[in-house]
Amino acid sequence: MEPGGSCAPGDLVSASKSSLAALTLGAIGVVYGDIGTSVLYAMKEVFGSGHVPFTPDNVYGILSIFFWTLTVIVSIKYVVLVLRADNHGEGGLVAMLALASQSVKDRPELRRVLLIIGIFGTCLFYGDGVITPAISVLSAVEGLEVISPAFKRYVIPITLVILFGLFAVQKRGTAGIGRFFGPITVVWFAALALLGVSHIVDHPEILWAISPHYALGFMWNNPGTTFIILGAVVLCVTGAEALYADLGHFGKKPVRLAWFSVVMPALVINYFGQGALLLANPAAVKNPFYMMAPDWALLPLVGLATMATVIASQALISGAFSVTKQVIQLGYLPRLQIEHTSVKDTGQIYMPFVNWGLFVAIVLAVVMFKSSSNLAAAYGIAVCTDMLITTILTFYVIRHGWKYPLWLCIVATGFFFIVDFAFWASNLLKLFDGGWFPLAIGGAVFTLMMTWKDGRRLLNDKLRADALDLPSFLEAVFVSPPARVEGTAVFLTSEMGTVPNALLHNLKHNKVLHTSNLFVTVKNHEVPWIGLDKRLQIDSLGHDCWQVVINYGFKNDPDVPKALEQIKGRGCDLDAMSTSYFLSRDTVVPTLGEGMAPWREKLFAQMHHNASAAADFLNLPNNSVVELGSKIEI
Repeated sequence: MEPGGSCAPGDLVSASKSSLAALTLGAIGVVYGDIGTSVLYAMKEVFGSGHVPFTPDNVYGILSIFFWTLTVIVSIKYVVLVLRADNHGEGGLVAMLALASQSVKDRPELRRVLLIIGIFGTCLFYGDGVITPAISVLSAVEGLEVISPAFKRYVIPITLVILFGLFAVQKRGTAGIGRFFGPITVVWFAALALLGVSHIVDHPEILWAISPHYALGFMWNNPGTTFIILGAVVLCVTGAEALYADLGHFGKKPVRLAWFSVVMPALVINYFGQGALLLANPAAVKNPFYMMAPDWALLPLVGLATMATVIASQALISGAFSVTKQVIQLGYLPRLQIEHTSVKDTGQIYMPFVNWGLFVAIVLAVVMFKSSSNLAAAYGIAVCTDMLITTILTFYVIRHGWKYPLWLCIVATGFFFIVDFAFWASNLLKLFDGGWFPLAIGGAVFTLMMTWKDGRRLLNDKLRADALDLPSFLEAVFVSPPARVEGTAVFLTSEMGTVPNALLHNLKHNKVLHTSNLFVTVKNHEVPWIGLDKRLQIDSLGHDCWQVVINYGFKNDPDVPKALEQIKGRGCDLDAMSTSYFLSRDTVVPTLGEGMAPWREKLFAQMHHNASAAADFLNLPNNSVVELGSKIEI
């Protein structure tokens, strides 16, 4: 430090480098865990599919396709281009969806279609979230079969025990184990590179497969086979969506630096090492990754691979919590119990329902499919659909949001659309071999989300139709005012400017009004964050009554008491000890008539009944909440 406490330029550079190094290490651990474990099964599935005759030319052709798939989809599409489409520093399909919907907000029909497409893509994330931990951990434990066939019977039980342990520790938060993610994953990528180099030195000519003419030659000579095997080739880029989804945690520079300096070189070297091994020993095709290792290193490698797959799964589980919270605040799911596992990082949350729901679905996947090869047949459709949706949404962002020329937008996204569509179409061939499983999960979640969204719209329409105008009602009340009691009443209402049912019930049964009355509406917006300077809007209604609007982004944590602290000095000072929060607890009654199908109305009523308490979601003090119920027919 220089005199007076200012930082010297050297200190700033050092601090910046240190921060960049830490973020890059974190990105290696969290962002690239999934794609880093794809080496366990990708090459095995391509040659094990039976569609590719085993010849040296075909080994060169497949390796070249792997290299250029990683280059085009991950390096160019995601790392270079898609990372530019950040939504206030946040990434992921939800952030991209919000960005696209804002770009076409003056076109309501188009906006509605994009919202449905984007929400469906978000739902497929859950299908991916089931398959990824199952195939990753199972493929790692299957390394025991290479050590001895006698271990085969223990693979599934060990996998299930590891997965149960992983989900059981989620409630403790990721902070404790998170700091080990980066170093362990760095060791994993170093091991990948070492294994690859040890075989490349025996067949250095394999490096010629980097030339695109091998990939093009294979595709030209085997067009039908190429189309079929794209469903297995795509396994090498699973996890690419995580690049964009974790943008907000690490920033663009660390994510890009980690990919180009560590992750991609290690993956390419390992795949080429597997290719060199296959040239020397075609029998290794049954499990080329583990057969690269010498016998003495097999058991440690299985242990390291298991840790790497657990880390990849952990990142995806944390992502499921985060995405669910965002979707709730966008209004597509009911409130669920959310526990904060860190006092420092508000992004670290635990959702019991999501956690154990994922675990049950993953156990079902492991027991049903029994091997990583069978799971590979189920893998890919969800991932490719998400990639295709990301490309579609990107077009609308750069065309309508960034106002780029139409020809440039078509060229920029058209190429990637063709590539993504080819992978997606190939994966449709796996639909009846297991691809239906993640689609069924995504479809079920999509049904829940759309039912909740439509049900909330019907409920709000009903409330609005029956509602009284708040200013007019207050004027009528104060013609002959009721008794006023000390303290402040906060009435939570979903519709601004209407009389809350809780106020009507309070006047009817208690026949009193508090000295101060706040009518609070919480609004969630299609942006990740809304700063404190735009958090609160307050308007006086007279007679010591105020209309208050609290604004949140889909990544903000709702906290009504904390937000209301900002009204101090605006004519109404809240005292926590004398403030009561009044909520309407509505019971939904499905009825025949217009609206949704009867089964959807019943489903919505059940979801509404099982939603966690609004008081907990809005962080209201339990000892100051008054709930008044009513029945509403939809």
